[in-house]
Amino acid sequence: MNKLVLSLAFLIVSCDSFLDIDLPENQLTKESVFEDNQTADAALTSIYSKMRDTGILTGSGVGISFQLGCYGDELTWFGNPLSTTENFYTNNLLPSTSSVNDYWKAAYSNIYAANAVLEGSRSSVSLSTANKQKLEGEALFIRALLHFYLVNLYGDIPYVTTTEYKINTVVSKLPVKEIYQLIQTDLQLAAVNLNTAELSSTRVRPSKFTVRALLSRVYLCSGLWAEAADSASAVLNESGTFSLENIDSAFLKESKETIWQLQPSASGKNTDEAVAFIFASGPPRTVCLNNILVNSFSSDDLRKKHWMGSVSSGASKWYFAYKYKKNSTTASSVEYSIVMRLAEQYLIRAEARAKQGDIIGAREDLNKIRNRAGLTSTYISTKEELLQAVAEERRHELFTEYAHRFFDLKRSGDINTILSAQKPGWNTTDILFPLPQTELELNPNLLPQNEGY
Repeated sequence: MNKLVLSLAFLIVSCDSFLDIDLPENQLTKESVFEDNQTADAALTSIYSKMRDTGILTGSGVGISFQLGCYGDELTWFGNPLSTTENFYTNNLLPSTSSVNDYWKAAYSNIYAANAVLEGSRSSVSLSTANKQKLEGEALFIRALLHFYLVNLYGDIPYVTTTEYKINTVVSKLPVKEIYQLIQTDLQLAAVNLNTAELSSTRVRPSKFTVRALLSRVYLCSGLWAEAADSASAVLNESGTFSLENIDSAFLKESKETIWQLQPSASGKNTDEAVAFIFASGPPRTVCLNNILVNSFSSDDLRKKHWMGSVSSGASKWYFAYKYKKNSTTASSVEYSIVMRLAEQYLIRAEARAKQGDIIGAREDLNKIRNRAGLTSTYISTKEELLQAVAEERRHELFTEYAHRFFDLKRSGDINTILSAQKPGWNTTDILFPLPQTELELNPNLLPQNEGY
């Protein structure tokens, strides 16, 4: 594994607009950082800035919304054949591919930073109890979230819970099932710590509802249907706090549908997603939406009309993701990058209810999403048909959002059938990324390499 050695000075770099305070310019020791609520909070919020700007969750063309859209069946690639994205689009990743290493390195660096916050907060004698709980709850959430994405991308991975160098340099992989159990444990403790914390007005800081939303996703992936439904309900029942917006308001920064979002780096800046996906002339400079995806929407689906844009040139027409519409600066920021939103919770509960045989409840949840999209209610009455309908609704609702589609195909077991039919370079072993070669050389305990690489 990367040596994972970071100084506190690195952790407490500029937090951009996440903070309203000026951060100290001098290098700070770990002890001094956690003597003061503001500097301790700065250490935490710097992690969100890094998650937004680099690695797995960045909305730019190197994040998983873009790269995994190409790797799966959401996007068609038109860009430079020498680009790393070409390797994603042709399903030709190697242990030496830069993004394979970058995702791993950035995630574990941020996990290290979260562990530093946990350790510093717990050892502090100066921070108030309320502030310590908030710091610990958010740090645990970050640690769980990043391990969730890592396990879905790489399979068996280490679960890193310390900043101790000697431990981290020789850490070993754990089985996927055990990783999920550790994620659940972290999130359950995070929920306790954040239980009394106020919900951020801008929803840029995780709350107990954010934790419950991620828990519902983790439980779904673990096949714990009752737990998934209960966790989703804990969010959905907060109708005074969260509600589905109309189709045009869902991705605005004030959306009541938002559970958690990442704030742009400066006032007036909008999302990297809009810059990555929107184009004004054809053929596209990088990507467009896959025609199979576009054609799978019914003509009266408002998501096709409002969440897709198009460009024509002669007889050719290309579509792009248009959930975020501001691809340049504005007087003040209009859109933030939404990582978790309410629609997913309805779809999680619908699937979990269907798995338990609650056809009526599952159908009600599914129809909430369908009706918001301008579609008529469905009255299908069998478990299998309902599960298929939920899967299709997830495809249409969550496209180009943080690799939901790719992870759903893996979870359902349909990935090889669907992608081998569309992508000539697809191999069954492509469901996992290779482990980065540089990490295997640094730490042989990470061996063996994933199958197929």
